[in-house]
Amino acid sequence: MTALIEVDNLVKQYQGVRAVDGISFAIARGTCFGLLGPNGAGKTTTVEMLEGIKEPTAGSIRYKGEPLGAQFRREAGIMFQSTALQEFITVRETLRMFSRLYDQSVPLQTLIDACALHSFLDRDTRKLSGGQRQRLLLAIALVNDPEVVFLDEPTTGLDPQARRMLWELVRSIKARGKTVLLTTHYMEEAYELCDEIIIMDQGRIITQGSPDDLLARHFHDVVLQLPRDDYVAASAPMDMKVLDCGDSVEILTSEVTATVQQLLAADVSLDRLRIRARTLDDLFLELTGKELRT
Repeated sequence: MTALIEVDNLVKQYQGVRAVDGISFAIARGTCFGLLGPNGAGKTTTVEMLEGIKEPTAGSIRYKGEPLGAQFRREAGIMFQSTALQEFITVRETLRMFSRLYDQSVPLQTLIDACALHSFLDRDTRKLSGGQRQRLLLAIALVNDPEVVFLDEPTTGLDPQARRMLWELVRSIKARGKTVLLTTHYMEEAYELCDEIIIMDQGRIITQGSPDDLLARHFHDVVLQLPRDDYVAASAPMDMKVLDCGDSVEILTSEVTATVQQLLAADVSLDRLRIRARTLDDLFLELTGKELRT
């Protein structure tokens, strides 16, 4: 696929801190590209440089082969992690206000339909629920019919139903050929939405690829989960790779049948056994040694 955004040897240096340390990557047109990392990894600084909010210390960012400029500003939409909305006006009035900031904008009815705003169009912005507010902010990011949409942790604080509704909206954006750059604290969200992800730590990219390719590259086993009490009741010692997770244990194995047979031989109850594939959470912890929210 043709690259819409190309990043080459990008650096951001503050006094005594190199927040971004020479990273390079490309974002293909029509894809959802995920940028992940623990706090302090440099991802927020990277996104702010991609959005044109911060100037790089060194390196380059090109949009459609050119440095960020007027064309990028016309064709980019940004949904910030935290945005203050004008108070004492309605959702409908908010959309009209933002649409007038651009020479060309999407018809309001199209935005209303795309972001499912019908039921609260005449509601004061102060009285929106979390999910309604995020859908309005997404509509604002789309008001100029952007080629590339930046979504900075768009579902933080939402309940599962509202989060999945926003996922469907993101999928619909990509289905129209738009390019999405997503930052998120939810690994399931990255897996569901992203065609490609990079994980950053200490200002550098530590891995990059599609979610499935990354999992296949780093893991060749599965996880058996048992309540800790069931496991410690074993009548014989077992040679297994076991992680103590508090109330439960996780057994890592590439030979499920042999492991289950060993557990049965040790009189371990398997009534509450769960078997799961490796996830992006596992990958993140293995690569960074950190919980995503630390």
